[in-house]
Amino acid sequence: MTPKDGEWLKQLIRIIPDFPMKGISFKDITTLLKDGEAWRKSIRSLAEACKGKGAELVVGPEARGFIIGAPLAYELGIGFVPVRKAGKLPGPTLRGEYKLEYGKDVLEIHRDAIRPGQKVLVVDDLLATGGTISASVDMVKQLGGNVVALAFLIELTDLKGRDKLKDFDVVSLIKYPS
Repeated sequence: MTPKDGEWLKQLIRIIPDFPMKGISFKDITTLLKDGEAWRKSIRSLAEACKGKGAELVVGPEARGFIIGAPLAYELGIGFVPVRKAGKLPGPTLRGEYKLEYGKDVLEIHRDAIRPGQKVLVVDDLLATGGTISASVDMVKQLGGNVVALAFLIELTDLKGRDKLKDFDVVSLIKYPS
């Protein structure tokens, strides 16, 4: 399976209207996660789409980036680096801010998580506006990492997050209008 034929996955994603607020059409991946065969196939499909990128590490932001990133790293045979909410990592960290609809949030990564020049695949469950992934990418770059691609299970095309990430190779298995 390639990202272009990820349409079969849509039947396994539950759509919840007006969550978390009116007008939002939430894409719930828990229905995919509980189907072991489909979950394995989706991770393997994402790995297939990313294996030629030359990544040495997968970086994933909390929390759903962990859900996608850790098994993807395992499938690719490379390490995984978590990006956490502020105050959750025990060692010296680098902070990255990003905008929310109403305000800002902060993510952190360990300062020793990435060696200068290391090739990194940044992964999350969903690409919407690109804020979380942009903060993660910025921190990888500040640590000297080379972002080789960005990978997502789902992309909400109407929100134009891909436009914000136009300098990167972006892979997504499923595309929805928002």
